[in-house]
Amino acid sequence: MKERLRLRAAEHGRSMEAEAREILTDAVSPPRESVMHALRGAALAHEGVDDLVLAPRTEFAATC
Repeated sequence: MKERLRLRAAEHGRSMEAEAREILTDAVSPPRESVMHALRGAALAHEGVDDLVLAPRTEFAATC
């Protein structure tokens, strides 16, 4: 386990102590809301997106 922590710390460019601190912080922090869930919540709060007006696609946007 110590070797895996050392490798992970090296991948993130930090010390083993800083890596362990980051792992523990992530483990005890409340879950982060994903962008998808945030957008869905905003849409539901406004009763959907049926009336959303979208700009017409340009030739450039259609090729991307």
